[in-house]
Amino acid sequence: MNTMNLSLALPEIFVAFMACLILVVDLFLSTRQRIFIYFLAQVTLIGAAVLTVQGMTSNSVTVFSGMFIHDAMSDILKLAIYLIVFIVFAYSRDYIRERNMFRGEFFVLALFAMTGMMVMISAAHLLSLYMGLELLSLCLYAMVALQRDSGKATEAAMKYFVLGAIASGLLLYGMSMLYGVTGDLSIVAVKQKIATMSPDDIILIFGLVFIVAALAFKLGVVPFHMWVPDVYHGAPTAVALFVSTAPKVAGFAIFMRLLVGGLIDMSPSWQDMLIVLAILSMGIGNLVAIAQTNIKRMLAYSGIAHMGFFLLGILSVSKTGYTASMFYILVYAFMTLGAFGMVILMSRHGFEAENIEDFKGLNQRNSWYALLMLLLMISMAGVPPTLGFYAKLMVIQSVIDTGMVWLAVVSVLFAVIGAFYYLRIIKLMYFDDAKDHSPIHASMDMRILISFNALILIAGVLYKPFIDSFVGICKVAIAGLS
Repeated sequence: MNTMNLSLALPEIFVAFMACLILVVDLFLSTRQRIFIYFLAQVTLIGAAVLTVQGMTSNSVTVFSGMFIHDAMSDILKLAIYLIVFIVFAYSRDYIRERNMFRGEFFVLALFAMTGMMVMISAAHLLSLYMGLELLSLCLYAMVALQRDSGKATEAAMKYFVLGAIASGLLLYGMSMLYGVTGDLSIVAVKQKIATMSPDDIILIFGLVFIVAALAFKLGVVPFHMWVPDVYHGAPTAVALFVSTAPKVAGFAIFMRLLVGGLIDMSPSWQDMLIVLAILSMGIGNLVAIAQTNIKRMLAYSGIAHMGFFLLGILSVSKTGYTASMFYILVYAFMTLGAFGMVILMSRHGFEAENIEDFKGLNQRNSWYALLMLLLMISMAGVPPTLGFYAKLMVIQSVIDTGMVWLAVVSVLFAVIGAFYYLRIIKLMYFDDAKDHSPIHASMDMRILISFNALILIAGVLYKPFIDSFVGICKVAIAGLS
């Protein structure tokens, strides 16, 4: 069905409008009054969620001359992004206020970046997909450089911008090759025309290589990962929290729309590419993370390894695998939210809890926060019975079902290696003496959210219907794909 129904794009329109409104309102507020901007941004997310729920449908509807698709997957992923960004704003509020970053620009850039993610999630056309991706990328470059008096942030933003521009060029070049061969920019039309062609066409293969390389960069997959540790380390922790979570969910949508939705007939080619990328990411990500002493860099390399596991589900080329990848990326986002949330919690005015050593003796300072960090670390390590374990189990099972048992064995080996650096933090918290005995201060909503964030990761063992419902939602999203 192809219509020009504006109501299906109301969430995107509403978020973009509110971002512009916040930008204008911010001009008339004093520093003390800027808390109003925070609440306005949170209301924007709640309003977008309400509009998305009201427009939910089990049918797939295409609007704007085939450029925008509205289906179950788009609704579910958008709701997940609203929740992630809501938590990001809540975790970041006190952090950015203490560092003189509590300005409208932080929330405006985040909301415009989220608009880009929403467009990416609903893209049914190469042009709309590229526009959404570039809107997201430009906002992220600016957010990384938001702390203008920080040399690290400026350097990280410049590296991110230059490498991101190259990746965008690769993506555009790959898309132009697809257009040259198929004569169409609609993802559905590209799929139909490729089905009548030889998958070994040299121009198609070159176009696919450029597209996969660009998507790998956006996810921070080896060997296109160079920007990830520098950006996570150099950017303010609140920005690193945003960059490391919501855009990954949108990245999953791009893989599904472009590779699965448009280039599925070339799956033997991109499957081989993803196998190489997944092995390199799991291997290099986990091995290099072991050597890190800065927790933000450790989480960066950990994220690279997690993206390798995420790719396992995609490369299985099955709905079971796609469901596993969606489940994995959502669980990863919430684990990373909690991990960076703890880094923010441990930080205070004039001090950044960036080094692993800063977590020494946390159990002596605050046993509850130590327990929460313990849950986050064992979930990220994939220790049963956490959600992180179930997520890894699902993607590995999907690879085994495809017949690639050797790849499953490799991934398990890298998962065991990766557990070391998570266990090291647990050892520091519980078996080392605290260097700093000052109390850890946090607002009530921060304490509640970080507790919920960590405890939900063991909800699978405490309440099995929760994990069944979570997986069921992912299955509904994937089942609606054509």
